[in-house]
Amino acid sequence: MQRRALIALAALASALAAPAFGQTGEIRIAHVYSKTGPLEAYGKQTQTGLMMGLEYATGGTMTINGKKIVVIERDDQGKPDLGKSLLAAAYVDDKADIAVGPTASGVALAMLPVAEEHKKILMVEPAVADAITGEKWNKYIFRTGRNSSQDAISNAVAVDREGAVIATLAQDNAFGQGGVKAFKDSVKKAKVVHEEYLPPATTDFTAGAQRLIEKLKDQPGRKIIWIIWAGGGGSPFKIADLDLKRYGIEIATGGNILPAMVSYNQFPGMEGATYYYYSFSKNKPNLWLVTQHFVRYETPPDFFTAGGFSSAMALVTALQKTGGDTNTNKLIATMEGMSFDTPKGTMTFRKEDHQALQSMYHFRVAPGARQGTMADLYLVREIKPQDMNLPIRNRR
Repeated sequence: MQRRALIALAALASALAAPAFGQTGEIRIAHVYSKTGPLEAYGKQTQTGLMMGLEYATGGTMTINGKKIVVIERDDQGKPDLGKSLLAAAYVDDKADIAVGPTASGVALAMLPVAEEHKKILMVEPAVADAITGEKWNKYIFRTGRNSSQDAISNAVAVDREGAVIATLAQDNAFGQGGVKAFKDSVKKAKVVHEEYLPPATTDFTAGAQRLIEKLKDQPGRKIIWIIWAGGGGSPFKIADLDLKRYGIEIATGGNILPAMVSYNQFPGMEGATYYYYSFSKNKPNLWLVTQHFVRYETPPDFFTAGGFSSAMALVTALQKTGGDTNTNKLIATMEGMSFDTPKGTMTFRKEDHQALQSMYHFRVAPGARQGTMADLYLVREIKPQDMNLPIRNRR
């Protein structure tokens, strides 16, 4: 009898302790990204931003409702099959409650079904292909990063003019193809006459540039080559070496990481739209990010640093609302329609496709820009979410 009583007491004690353990356990976040590979620079920035964002959003405690935040890093190397297997392992072997990533759109598209299979949230940051929150989307996918349509619509603000003739230059991958399609869909006044796709690792742009020139040189009106390029290979802005001015051809493009935008200075007056530039936003999270990044790294935060920071802000906001509960269905119900602060201002997850609605920034290269270590950009205007008629591309 005494032995049975002790067993019963032990069982009762265990049952009573279970809720307490749940309150002081861990919130496990897997970050699957390009730690190495063609987009390594982007991945490194995202990781830095994610960790700084978690620090800022939790007031430095790295805890939510008594639960310790644990971040598990996995390197997909920019390879879709590897990313897919790493995400599955993160959910199963690493017991991840939520995943963030990846860097490349091709990897993201391979990972989407894994999140659905395991019924766990994948916070996509920074992969941009429209299909991620479009035809390939499922309810476990949320995205803080901008999508190709947000890039395209905001860039159309800068170049979509009556009488303008546009040719596009992009990488032949999901990012490039999706970006050009969204851009074409967004252009209403100008005429797109040619699409030039080159291998992602291209270093010699001569042949592609010649085809672009041939398509544009005899066109009437304003002639523009719109470039969308990300990581890998050489700089597509080398096409300027072919003396495009002789043919009256301009270059336009969107934002990029700071080292890549240094080359923008050779095009004074060039306009475009960007997801982020460290001096454009004056809100409290961005001032903290910029200050702390200068203190720790002696450089300003970059394009994807802000993205990683925003994903952290979204996660912490949601988990604070659930009291640290990582139940997937509860998180989905909390996050749909949820607004949260970021270095770019307020973002809101649209209920229909879980895409974060957010501001973009119309910039112009300073007329007197000189070659140096930083792009000389200034803000023309903030393009707010309500200024963009962002299409819903899924079939929900």
